[in-house]
This record gives sequence, C-alpha cells and structure tokens, in this order.
Amino acid sequence: MVRLLLIEDDPTIRTPLIRALSERGHAVAAAYTAMSGLQTALDERPDLVVLDLGLPDLDGIQLLRMLRAVSSVPVIIATAKDDEAEMVRGLDAGADDYVVKPFTAAQLEARVRAVLRRGAGPQESAATTVVGDLRIDPGAREASLAGVMLDLTPREFDLLHHLAVRAGRVVTKRELLTEVWRVPYGSADKTVDVHLSWLRRKLGETAQDPRYLHTVRGVGVRLSAPADRR
Repeated sequence: MVRLLLIEDDPTIRTPLIRALSERGHAVAAAYTAMSGLQTALDERPDLVVLDLGLPDLDGIQLLRMLRAVSSVPVIIATAKDDEAEMVRGLDAGADDYVVKPFTAAQLEARVRAVLRRGAGPQESAATTVVGDLRIDPGAREASLAGVMLDLTPREFDLLHHLAVRAGRVVTKRELLTEVWRVPYGSADKTVDVHLSWLRRKLGETAQDPRYLHTVRGVGVRLSAPADRR
C-alpha cells in the first residue's frame, strides 16, 4: 500500500481526491496548510507528497524547500499555475513531477506510479530481515521475536528495521535522527534514547542487561543477536 500525503487547502478538491485515491488502495493523509503538511510529512513519512502551491499560510515552493532540507520524499506539485516559469521553479526547488489542475484521480495515480518507479531500485527494505530470533518484514510492517508478534508503533518499527538491516554495526544518533526521524540532529535531543528505551522494553531487555540493543557509549547503538555479543 502506497502512503500518500495530500497538501491541499481547497476542500472541493481535497475531499474527492482523498476518496478516489483511497478507493484505489492507497493510504491517504491530508493537510490544508503548509506547516501542518510539513509536520505530517515528518511524522508519517509518506511514500510520496502531492503538493498544492497556493496554500494559505506559506507559498508551496517555500514549503518544498523546507521539506527538501529534511527529507528526500518524492513530491508531485499539483496546481492551477500552468506557466512554464512556475513549472521550472517548482522542479528546480526539488519537485519530482508537476500536474496542472484540473486533473482526474486516475491521471494523478499514473504520475504517482511513474515517480515511484523512477525512484525504485535495489532497496535495503525489500527483504525480510532476520537477526537471531528477531524477524522483521518491511512489506507487512510486522516484527516478531521468537515467533511472537511485537506490538510496535510506526516509529518503533522504523527504528528497529533501520538497526536490523545494519546488524553488527554501530549506528549513531545523528544517523538515526536523519534517516528514521528525517530531522536535523540536535545534541540535546533525547528522542532516540526514549524510543530505544521503549523498544528495549518490548524486546524484553534493559540497557543494563541487553540482548539485542547494545549501547556504545559516546557513539551510538548496535543491534546484534544474543550469540553475537562482544
């Protein structure tokens, strides 16, 4: 299921588009202002963003530049502005494609497929990852430990998966904040520590008695199977 974020302030466009795309099997989140759209993009980490340029609080191009500073998520600009200069400005700011209103949901969906195909390639997340008794299926977004399903939040799943595909390697907090949270690194940020604590609890371990998640003081964290302790 492709996760889409639609940033569109006009409800006469937003509502039917959400319905049509949802009926086609997509998970669609929506925002009607630039800042709420940016926050949703950071929180939900969609597969693709559909961005209107005429937003009430901020120019869509400004939002696109802000988004590009923290994320590489594909973006399709959807706007009534059809002049070439505006199109070039959007593509130069980091958009992957441009569609002019009015358009049908089928036309937009075709562009979504095309953009995602261009961005597809050999991806680390394609295969199930197994580390000891830990099994992570990114397609189903499911993780299990010794055959028991883990009840993980979306962020916990992303964190666990990122560490698992790098099993045996120390991953820094800077990398986790950049790649999992898609936010700039801040030295005072305790977000990673808190989520690691929650994740350890669900894995049945503690920082003092780790099984899978091993803290390397002053560097980061390493995920490895219990038999691989060193």
